[in-house]
Amino acid sequence: MEQGLAVDLASGMAETAPQLQPAPSAPRRAPREDAAPIEPLWRHMLGDRLRSLRHDRGETLGETAARAGVSPQYLSEMERGAKEPSSEMIAAVAGALGVTLLDLTLGVAEGLREARPAAVQGAAGRAMLALAA
Repeated sequence: MEQGLAVDLASGMAETAPQLQPAPSAPRRAPREDAAPIEPLWRHMLGDRLRSLRHDRGETLGETAARAGVSPQYLSEMERGAKEPSSEMIAAVAGALGVTLLDLTLGVAEGLREARPAAVQGAAGRAMLALAA
């Protein structure tokens, strides 16, 4: 271990202290081939839907954000799925885009249904059949 020079601030005396070395980073693991497919997150699908609606209207982030009463930065974070917005924020942006909260939610749910990996859809279908039996 290397030694370094440290100064005791109380006494003003210099003394030798061990130098700390950064910990080696852990190697990244490759994803397992048999790992279950990952479902998209709701906030990402919400963001995609909000951006799509805004683009359909030909609006900028600033225009939509101003009508919704949020900052353009916050709306951008919502659209990128970086924020988990409150229902009040979602309703405000939905209103600024001219859609109801119900219609927005149904659109996001449909997007999630379409984006589900096949393995997840099969498992859900099997679970429903098992419940019906």
